[in-house]
Amino acid sequence: MPLRERDFMSGTRGTMAVDWEERIDVKRMREERKERALERMRDAGLGSMLLVDDPNIRYVTGLAMTGGSGADHYSLLLEDGAVVHWDTADHASNERYNCPWLNDIRYACPGLGNVPRASGSDSARSFLLDKMAQTVVDALEEYGLSNEPMGLDTGNGGLVSAFESKGVDVRTDDCTAVMEDARKTKTRDEIECLRQVAAICEAGFQTIVNEAEVGKRESEVWGDAVRELWRHGAMVQGGYLTSGPNTWPKHQANTTDRSIRPGDLVYADFYNVGYLGYRSCYYRTFSMGEPTREQEEAYETARENLYAVLEEIEPGKTTAEIARAFPDMAGEHADWYGADEHWQLTTNHWAHGLGLQLYEVPLVWRGLSPDHPIEIEEGMTMAVETQEPAGRQGVRVEEMVVVRSDGVELLSQWPVEEITVIDY
Repeated sequence: MPLRERDFMSGTRGTMAVDWEERIDVKRMREERKERALERMRDAGLGSMLLVDDPNIRYVTGLAMTGGSGADHYSLLLEDGAVVHWDTADHASNERYNCPWLNDIRYACPGLGNVPRASGSDSARSFLLDKMAQTVVDALEEYGLSNEPMGLDTGNGGLVSAFESKGVDVRTDDCTAVMEDARKTKTRDEIECLRQVAAICEAGFQTIVNEAEVGKRESEVWGDAVRELWRHGAMVQGGYLTSGPNTWPKHQANTTDRSIRPGDLVYADFYNVGYLGYRSCYYRTFSMGEPTREQEEAYETARENLYAVLEEIEPGKTTAEIARAFPDMAGEHADWYGADEHWQLTTNHWAHGLGLQLYEVPLVWRGLSPDHPIEIEEGMTMAVETQEPAGRQGVRVEEMVVVRSDGVELLSQWPVEEITVIDY
């Protein structure tokens, strides 16, 4: 199926708030996300869901959860749409002032994560876990839901036991399924967030073109690019830049202090760059000076392999059908790795969902999809990535896309027909 043409004026419109055009409507996005979760929660027969996982909390509350010590914030979604949120004292105080859409914010007790771990005391850990569970039980009683099943998005045995000892009917699998189903397709504002983060990554690619020089270290160029991403309002929680022999196989330390040399291939992966929480995964390859014929052929293979997959993506197809478009074991260069099966080649050639996490539904991969297929749906967003060796170096390329009724639409726009040449 051919790539879908973007609609007129479909594209990024800036990150600032304006009154003269509609941009990302964050209030609408919060409300639509919560409504999706709430509708599926009711269908699953749950009276409430306790969310401990940061992306799930953000999906329902809009709060900018960025990871950390674990369970020092958690949210309870109730069947009438109300939300009770617990957080650390400082954060809770701030949220009460800045988040008027949340009207029941309480102080958290971290029963999981670094706080109980650092206590060094079994009795302290038991106290914290019991207190965390009790804060939720108290809220369930206040809202008249203590006798209804409660979903829980983490299968921590200690926390489940703490709730069960207090008479709560805990449903972990149901909650996981509810949130997965709510998040697997994206609203128009979520898609625009991903389009915006792709545009921000392109500012980073341009910075690499401007700043990469022979003799400059990978870490220096990467630092220049990251500075540009932050300047555009992104939160950079991952990514790397490698060069020369560090490009095949991918260097285990990612960005290093290696000096870039004439004739090097350079590639950058802007993954886990977030805009309003929505994460990128976006590769491009560069050449220091004109690439060799071997490098051009490797790039052409990687790009053709990627676009062969894009042509197969459409609503109604299964991940098993699409996975067949990825390279076979010979195309994966399995002999180079000494690998016998596709599952041994994680992250080399695959497509993965994008959203409030780097890896979301769906996953399209020869190592998994043929035996465990799921159906592709309109509104899914994903990154599709391939790679290819070029002598002692390698190329990588990746696109960010959204599944439409008539194919896929590219959210990424950096030129892909050939390697970007950096003159020196």
